[in-house]
Amino acid sequence: MENQKRPLEAASFPDDSFKTPEKRAPGNPPPDSDYTRWGVEETCRYLRGEGLREWENTFREQKITGVGLRYLDDARLQGIGVKLLGDRLRILHSTRKLWQIAAEPGKVFNDPIHGHVVLHPLLIRIIDTPQFQRLRNLKQLGGAYFVFPGASHNRFEHSIGVGHLAGQLVQALNDRQPELLISRRDILCVQIAGLCHDLGHGPFSHLFDRRFIPEARPGLTWKHEQASLDMFDYLVEDNNLKPVMEQHGLVLPEDLEFIKEQIAGPLGTNGAKAKGWRYKGRPEAMSFLYEIVANKRNGIDVDKWDYFARDCYHLGIKNNFDYQRCLMFARVCEVDGQKQICTRNKEVGNLYDMFHTRNCLHRRAYQHSVCNIIEVMITEAFLKADPYIQIKGSGGKIFTLSMAIDDMEAYTKLTDHVFEQILYSSSKELEESRQILQDIVCRRLYKCLGRTKPRERLEVNPDAIKGWEKELAESTPQSVQGVPDVPVVQSVQDVKLQPDDFIVSVISLDYGMKDKNPINKVRFYCKDDPTKAFKIREDQVSNLLPAQFNEQLIRVYCKKRDGKTVEAAKKHFVQWCNNKKSSTPTDADIIAPELTPMKPDKPNNNGCDDGGSSYNAVRQSEPKKAKRKL
Repeated sequence: MENQKRPLEAASFPDDSFKTPEKRAPGNPPPDSDYTRWGVEETCRYLRGEGLREWENTFREQKITGVGLRYLDDARLQGIGVKLLGDRLRILHSTRKLWQIAAEPGKVFNDPIHGHVVLHPLLIRIIDTPQFQRLRNLKQLGGAYFVFPGASHNRFEHSIGVGHLAGQLVQALNDRQPELLISRRDILCVQIAGLCHDLGHGPFSHLFDRRFIPEARPGLTWKHEQASLDMFDYLVEDNNLKPVMEQHGLVLPEDLEFIKEQIAGPLGTNGAKAKGWRYKGRPEAMSFLYEIVANKRNGIDVDKWDYFARDCYHLGIKNNFDYQRCLMFARVCEVDGQKQICTRNKEVGNLYDMFHTRNCLHRRAYQHSVCNIIEVMITEAFLKADPYIQIKGSGGKIFTLSMAIDDMEAYTKLTDHVFEQILYSSSKELEESRQILQDIVCRRLYKCLGRTKPRERLEVNPDAIKGWEKELAESTPQSVQGVPDVPVVQSVQDVKLQPDDFIVSVISLDYGMKDKNPINKVRFYCKDDPTKAFKIREDQVSNLLPAQFNEQLIRVYCKKRDGKTVEAAKKHFVQWCNNKKSSTPTDADIIAPELTPMKPDKPNNNGCDDGGSSYNAVRQSEPKKAKRKL
């Protein structure tokens, strides 16, 4: 029993075998923390910082540089003379910290889409700033929350999700292909870009940059991506984050430029016209890193992966796309001298599902007729309130609603709360805006008259829309089309409509590349040779793919809500469609049977006998005299 209770020091061990390890700063990297640039001496310096001084001469004799560290494994270490397993494990543990982002403990977020998400301490420092916290008060889907009760999510959680997925994808590539020499710097920069890509959104997200700003400041070319860059610069400066970034191994200003290039593409006015490699943050050998957050090549990026999953979840719409398979099969291959992110050939159907999901979300939610008209009404309210909303910016200068984008201190204070600010105000100047927002809250909305499809693609601009609104007001129905002796109901002719009574909204639905098929820009590999990338043609996939990849829809609304005016406006709309030779609205036989063109009684291509519905409606609505004339 006494032998079992002997103190540990009484055991027979060498004097230094149980020496307490000295405390040292984690990593302790050389000034240039990108290990791929290290020479032999920088590598030896890193070993000293990690407490591996005894192997310094061995590494120097073998002339192991930073790039060589990426290829070290147990067998190679044993081959250069590291005999003990414990020593080999210590060396491998220390070297792997150079490219494993999980080396530093982070914080855990419980996300409804991605589960428990662990984020790096530097990302937490960025999240805990006023500029990022502002995203809590920006609705992800703008006016859709007034239609879909679950669409209450904000840009804040979406940005965290994109930052997480960006790290997941780059780490998967790093683990799968160590020859890519992805560093911890690269991984951190990609995550920061994902986290900060939406910093520049304004109130109600896309409503602000696609509707409000173009009307409030016509001629100004402004996108939320540019505001994201400005807000990111302001976030870094205002919170003194440069020393923190350098402490975590980033190299400034190079990495700051790399982060911003991932968000908005090449920086500078001549970037789009320059030939060759246009990016400055990373060399062309790392071109695949620019395809993770915002993929300019084909639109397949982690931003879409998150908002497809998140929006479907909150809207209550089925999501048929599985981004986890994209993470599993992502691989970098060389295509035309550049490295691109490719996927397995068997995943081509999954990618078509991705773009089909995008189209469904636009058709069923983002471009929902009620969502759109609510956003039109909010835009009208903001335009009327614009001169009277005052926001204090840098230097005490006051900015209006539309001018706040010129000053990031003022823009930080601009969120969705401006809706309530107007709604609950007592200012006489805001009376018109307040009334419009009260109409939205009380569901007194402009009436949708219907939709049509143009025969040919239209060039849409403010002048064209004003012209169409004028045409709608002048498209007074006079008689039954093809039956001139049958007059329109007198009560409809008594209603006088003006161009300002109509709102024309042109919607473009596509797969993200206008009339192009984005899958043609994707490269695939097969398991037999994962290094060779190739295209997959549409005829190799399915005969059920879309024949076209874009279409335009025209929706027309009436601002007046009384039944008599709305009935007359609907007949004006049907007449306008006939005049423009656009497709007849689907409900035209109900709302204006006397105006719908007569069609022969014959089955359509699907074998359904719908050809005579309008014809029969006309015949039933005609007096007997008109029947005899036919």
